[in-house]
Amino acid sequence: RKAGGGAMVKYASEPGNAQRSCKARGSHMRVSFKNTRETAMAIKRMGLKAAQKYLGDVLDHKRCIPFRRFCGGVGRTAQAKNEGSTNGQGRWPKKSVELLLSMLKNAESNAEVKGLDVDALYVSHIQVNRAPAQRRRTYRAHGRMGPYQSSPCHVELILSEKDEPVPKGDAKEAKLTKKQLAIKRASAWDEDEGLLATHHPPTKARRPPPPTPRIAKLPRGDETN
Repeated sequence: RKAGGGAMVKYASEPGNAQRSCKARGSHMRVSFKNTRETAMAIKRMGLKAAQKYLGDVLDHKRCIPFRRFCGGVGRTAQAKNEGSTNGQGRWPKKSVELLLSMLKNAESNAEVKGLDVDALYVSHIQVNRAPAQRRRTYRAHGRMGPYQSSPCHVELILSEKDEPVPKGDAKEAKLTKKQLAIKRASAWDEDEGLLATHHPPTKARRPPPPTPRIAKLPRGDETN
């Protein structure tokens, strides 16, 4: 998709195979950055149909979005444990969920135009960035003004087709070293006796030590000074 002025939009990540992928992007979206970021991380690496079903269950309060990074002051719910949360904190951010559902629908339409298999698509990349805060003001006591800002965000996602698993090749026998081959030959099955020979690999024979020379003792009368 092209932005205003005809310039191509640059994504933070490019798919490995552009022919089997499709993109969708939204800029300056009026939804909470923190809620949208946590919602996006919940559907990352998830199949397209599975992500749409999950977000639909979040809208019905059947499942929740676990909060892992921006979890300050977030309440706890028993549903967070089912989503793999370790702190038990979760929410049901309606506006962020509806935004991501519409972006998934947009990316799905782009995939159909390119002729991709919709059932084989999964969320290979999704990223949420902060957008410039929109500033307003609220009126406080004693004639003062207070900031009243919003936290919009930029969202981009890429859907890719799953690669077909490579068939496993024939199992090859492990290559043995010379020492292992010698041990294998030495411990071969003795068919005649029906017993497993447990001989050690042949070693070099040790040479016997030379005999010690014997000195003949002379009788006392024959001793000379």
